[in-house]
Amino acid sequence: MPIATPEVYNEMLDRAKAGKFAYPAINVTSSQTLHAALRGFAEAESDGIIQMSTGGAEFLGGQHKKDMVTGAVALAEFAHIVAAKYDITVALHTDHCPKDKLDTYVRPLLDISAERVAKGENPLFQSHMWDGSAETLADNLAIAQELLAKAAAAKIILEVEITPTGGEEDGVSHEINDSLYTTVDDALRTAEALGLGEKGRYLLAASFGNVHGVYKPGNVVLRPDLLKELNDGVAAKYGKPSPFDFVFHGGSGSTAEEIATALENGVVKMNLDTDTQYAFTRPVADHMFKNYDGVLKVDGEVGSKKTYDPRTWGKLAEAGMAARVTEACEMLRSAGNKLK
Repeated sequence: MPIATPEVYNEMLDRAKAGKFAYPAINVTSSQTLHAALRGFAEAESDGIIQMSTGGAEFLGGQHKKDMVTGAVALAEFAHIVAAKYDITVALHTDHCPKDKLDTYVRPLLDISAERVAKGENPLFQSHMWDGSAETLADNLAIAQELLAKAAAAKIILEVEITPTGGEEDGVSHEINDSLYTTVDDALRTAEALGLGEKGRYLLAASFGNVHGVYKPGNVVLRPDLLKELNDGVAAKYGKPSPFDFVFHGGSGSTAEEIATALENGVVKMNLDTDTQYAFTRPVADHMFKNYDGVLKVDGEVGSKKTYDPRTWGKLAEAGMAARVTEACEMLRSAGNKLK
């Protein structure tokens, strides 16, 4: 059962929270990056999360039609087959989906899983993200309520982002400023609208200075201690200790100290994309520079099939990304914690 059932996914998240570790959530855009993520998890003896953004799904759908649902479904079905060869458990997730793409991404995918569940099958994806950070909090939570009900009916966990993450991700961008910090009032309004599990389980991407991409030291001020304030503030009103399952967005380039503090304060999932993109591409660039006269037909020569064969440099790319995934597992303390 390498692709988690709904029950197993809940168990994974519960174990992470209790054990104060988090699962790396790795963005993939191809069968090869999927294998790299699975390999990295397996080599770390860690379970994990595989995710597809709207842009990643569109790329997977092919450049002729660029259909996000087709791309996401195709790779998810592929993952259900190939993941069986890896001795770990993974959940499939869709990353950032803003309001203008809900009808062409998350809602159709929820319908597909609902149909599967109605036939006695498991959902295709285990969780979906609604990114309403560009909307007012009231509108954000109103849409989240609708999506949470549909997700719960399909045995799916919803991820919500209630306040902005800085930088840019698939066309959604926010400035790096003081709005990048969720307040206790924001958290209380979220608990009031979405409940604390009784309406369906959700993951909360709260903002504590997070920024997508990698920035030089000093440009971004992370405050992972803020997560404790949010949990404590909601716990004081509702009497439920540590009520939220937090997600760490913009995790690439974070320090070990920042990550450790976030784990202590309830983070169970951390997104990685920028770092793994670089880890995948860097070996390819190295191969191309070192073998330019083989990958190119220079001065009328024929080049070398062994060097321009995509399998040659593709294996290097997979190994590079897998190593970065393994490193993430170790930093997030999920290494060695796979389900038995």
